[in-house]
Amino acid sequence: MNKRKLGSEKEEMAAEYLQEQGYEIVDRNYHCRFAEIDIIARELSDEGTEYLCFVEVKYRDSDRYEAPEGVISYGKQKKISQGAAFYLKEKRLLSDTPVRFDVVFMLGDEIQLIRNAFEFVGSGY
Repeated sequence: MNKRKLGSEKEEMAAEYLQEQGYEIVDRNYHCRFAEIDIIARELSDEGTEYLCFVEVKYRDSDRYEAPEGVISYGKQKKISQGAAFYLKEKRLLSDTPVRFDVVFMLGDEIQLIRNAFEFVGSGY
């Protein structure tokens, strides 16, 4: 199976998993000049705040190589942050929209969700 098809399958699995966790999928494979964001979703927190979540999906078929959580470099975080800021402007969302950066790690058949995996990197929204 080629990498693109495998990536699409894993992103589909991640979206289904997020929905099972109570997320509402808003957009997938969002592209702008800064970045590609795998999944954009809304989640209502236990405190009642509705977050717009920018979700990165990472997959590894084994733990022979670096664990998936190690591949979200500072540079990747910055690109995702820039893409999120652009998305907010493009969709005319308020600058005080609660935003969160989540990561879905997949190692073989195991799925792990990390809410608030990293903070916004760069200048403000």
